[in-house]
Amino acid sequence: MSTAQERPLTLFLCGDVMTGRGIDQILPHPSRPQLFEPYMRSALGYVKLAEEASGPLPRAVDFSYIWGDALEELERARPDARVVNLETAVTSCDDAWPLKGIHYRMHPANAGCLAAAKIDCCVLANNHALDWGLRGLEETLETLRATGVRTAGAGRDAAEAAAPAVIEIAEDRRALVFAFGMESAGVPSDWEATRRRPGLRLLPDLSPGTAEAIAAEAAAVRRAGDLVVVSIHWGGNWGYEVSSAEREFARRLVDAGGADVVHGHSSHHPRAIEIHRDRPILYGCGDFLNDYEGISGHESFRPGLGLMYFASIDAATGRLARLWLVPTRVGRFRVNRASEEEAGWLARMLERECRPMGARVQSEADRLLVSRF
Repeated sequence: MSTAQERPLTLFLCGDVMTGRGIDQILPHPSRPQLFEPYMRSALGYVKLAEEASGPLPRAVDFSYIWGDALEELERARPDARVVNLETAVTSCDDAWPLKGIHYRMHPANAGCLAAAKIDCCVLANNHALDWGLRGLEETLETLRATGVRTAGAGRDAAEAAAPAVIEIAEDRRALVFAFGMESAGVPSDWEATRRRPGLRLLPDLSPGTAEAIAAEAAAVRRAGDLVVVSIHWGGNWGYEVSSAEREFARRLVDAGGADVVHGHSSHHPRAIEIHRDRPILYGCGDFLNDYEGISGHESFRPGLGLMYFASIDAATGRLARLWLVPTRVGRFRVNRASEEEAGWLARMLERECRPMGARVQSEADRLLVSRF
């Protein structure tokens, strides 16, 4: 019989989770709706846009509402660790970052929505974590930790921002999450944490030396049986192209032993997947939850569609045993199962984008399987 030490570890990963602005307004404890956007001056305007597109939205919803059909999938997969990129400050602070066009905020009293999906780790190294200033970031860190959610990529100083989130699983097994933001994804350089100031961990470049340095950091804290995730907020919002620099950097992270999983995000739609040396590289996980419903533009990318990523990792070797994706669609400010047509579109798009990476995508019932050719 196999022991718990030998069984595969399963990770749930997804792209951008934005629980602020319009979504925050339908949760039980909405923030003040004032915004400083040229496009919209009240978060309630995003609720109105969504209602014009999909009909009336409920108010004061329970914390599980926004996850919708994803909760059933999570219960079915029972992942050992759940990691999301949280693109929302969790704060009541009013220090909107000056000259920034968009500010996402969820009231701290609504943080229970993360616990409702049993999220283990929120990556914060992105271009919205400091939307409400340094005090807003500090309150975000305090609130998430009080809720029992680990954070990666942000801290009260550079050392804390660089430290990995440590997710204890069972039988001395752990998942370590290192997180980085990049200016290419709109992360301001002055958001970087210092010895004396809170902030984020930024990736200076995509050089071989930087990849080797990350691998050395991982090696310093890694124990036998640990699984290392490197989560990177990089690249633009739109477009399928994976640059040669991104691909070389991700592969070098794997080659140097610095990552068992590369978790990329920033694009508003899913991008290609590569399986390199039996390790998954997710170049862009797309948006998973947001309040963009009713906003037009970029329809060819079908940005309302998303994916749940489940990676099952062999315990003995650290190699990928199975990678499957569950197609989703945001509607009425919640995650819904994608229709058969929507899932088919995602499958064809991924097959097209993954083929040059040496990966194939096959449909199986209500999920997509990704494997090497």
